[in-house]
Parts: sequence; structure tokens; C-alpha cells
Amino acid sequence: MAGKKKEHTLVSADTGQALQSGQKPPKPQMVAAPPVGNATSLRIGAVVLWVLAIVFEVLALLVVLGKLNFKFLPTMWQLILLIVLDLVCLIIGSQLWKKANHIKPASEKNPVKFWLWNNLGMIVAVVAFVPLIILILTSKDMDKKTKTIAAIVAVIALLIGGASGYDYNPVSQEQQQAAIEAIEGTVYWAPFGKVYHTHEDCGALNQSDKLTYGTVEQAIAANRTRLCSFCAKRDEISGVVTDDVDVKDYIPESTDAPQ
Repeated sequence: MAGKKKEHTLVSADTGQALQSGQKPPKPQMVAAPPVGNATSLRIGAVVLWVLAIVFEVLALLVVLGKLNFKFLPTMWQLILLIVLDLVCLIIGSQLWKKANHIKPASEKNPVKFWLWNNLGMIVAVVAFVPLIILILTSKDMDKKTKTIAAIVAVIALLIGGASGYDYNPVSQEQQQAAIEAIEGTVYWAPFGKVYHTHEDCGALNQSDKLTYGTVEQAIAANRTRLCSFCAKRDEISGVVTDDVDVKDYIPESTDAPQ
């Protein structure tokens, strides 16, 4: 025989205060998504920053070769400063590039071109740091301490820049178009994650006290490139990239959620 249903005390994640008996948790705060933006402008900004990153690399190369010397700083600190400036420009440029790719994705008809286009920031990171690392390691003019520290900083910058330039959540032109054609109306997403939802009352959003709503294009531009499996099953949507959650036992909280 089933035991008596246990009553739970609900505590607000925001205030830490318990709700009174019979009181329902407030609905998540809804925030409109910002405009999608202009992919061309973002790409121009990314290229400008990447060019600046290469400029800082060239300056660092000249310091290693002894052709440039900022006399107010020791050689080691000159190199560290230029490497950091190189990395900052690289990272910001890569984020702009990835943002542009989610606004106006590339086609996946050519897999190699698709991968290269989406991960151009990682390729630029290699160009921006590998020649410098090689020159530092092979330099015969720098002292051992300067060479060791500068090389370590440059390698770390390469790893960070490469990781920031890689798109772990790419979307293709075909995937975007399929989602736009299959989903009508408003979609919702939480502050974190890579998934968007077609229902505000989706059980997967129970832990979120703030939701953003907008179009599918806005969701993808915000790096939410996969449709929630719960919502896909609920709406019988197929042909759209979804997350890989097992939904066989999912029961929606209601069937009249806003679309």
C-alpha cells in the first residue's frame, strides 16, 4: 500500500524564505531577448581585433629579436605585456566571430569548410602564438629565466586563446532554417545552458527563476542551439536538433502552455 504523500517545505532560492502553507512559488521572471544583431558588423569587429592581435605578436617577435626595446620595462615584462594584449584581442575577436556565426550560420554542405569557418578563432590563435613560442624557445640572446617564463606565458595564452576560439556548440544554416520552419511563436530559455523551449511550463525549467523569451533566431543567437527534447515530444516536432535527454517518462505539468 502506498504511503502517505510527504509534504514539502518550499524555500525560495532568491530569498531563502519558506513559502506559507498552500502558497505557490512565483512564476519565473520573463525578460525579452535583445535584438539579434548584425552578423557583418560583428565579423568586421572580429577581424579588426584579430589583426591587432597579430600586430602585438609582431611587436613581441621584434622584442625577442632585439630590434625593439621598451626601455622602461625589462625584456621579460615587455613580452608578457604584449602576449596578454595579444590574447585579449584574440579572445574578444573570437567571441564576436562565434556570435556572428550563430546569427548567420554557415552551410554544412561542405563539412571541412563548415568546421574551419566556425573555428577560425582557434586557427588565428595558432597563428598569433606558435611562431612566437618557437622563436622564444630557439632564441640564443635571451637569458634562461626570461626565455622560460615568456615561453610558459605564451603557451598558456595559446591554450586559452585556442579554447576560446573553438565553437563547442556550432549551428548550421540548415539547422537554423529547419528550426524556424518547424517552430512558430515564442520560445524560452534559462540564463544558463544550450537549450531553448517551446513551453514556459516545461519541467526542465522548474529550477529557473528567470527566463528569456523571443524567437528561434534570437535563441540561436544567444547560443541556445538545441530544442528541448521534452518540448519536442510534447509538440511532436521532428527534424530539429534537440538535446539528448531521455523523455519517455516525461509528463508535462499542463497541456495549455503558452506558445
